[in-house]
Amino acid sequence: MVNAVAGFSTPYAYSTGIMPTSASNAVVKNPGAPTEVTPGRKSSPAECETCNNRKYQDGSDEMVSFKSAAHISPEASATKVRAHEQEHVSNAYKKAAQNNGKVLAATVTLKTAICPECGRSYVAGGTTATRIQYSNEENPYQKNRKQADAASLIGMNMDLAI
Repeated sequence: MVNAVAGFSTPYAYSTGIMPTSASNAVVKNPGAPTEVTPGRKSSPAECETCNNRKYQDGSDEMVSFKSAAHISPEASATKVRAHEQEHVSNAYKKAAQNNGKVLAATVTLKTAICPECGRSYVAGGTTATRIQYSNEENPYQKNRKQADAASLIGMNMDLAI
């Protein structure tokens, strides 16, 4: 599960540098984003401090990506969060295969949000839910169930044509 973490004060540094816009002479924090300020918003997506400082971190106990907080741009958030959640699904299948189990269901849910500062939509996080069924051959109830199933299935597919 990966979630956006709020409250980080260290800005993400882009390798392209900081470039002022010509219209408002404001500092571009998100290169390539639109510079128009939408009505009712504090800044444009290019100048948005919130989008610039948004970090994602995994809260599960599995060994997957995003164990330490990392920045993802709003444009790439859907792809990266989806890939991260797929790691959890892959781990569930590996765990089931190692322990004689079967994955009954694996559901990935992505959560979207709207940035309050610039109005840009982004994927705010995701969760993965998996159900794995393990067969326990040593359980006496399981053994009795197999014997009862075998007794009811004997003779069901007989060909009586002479």
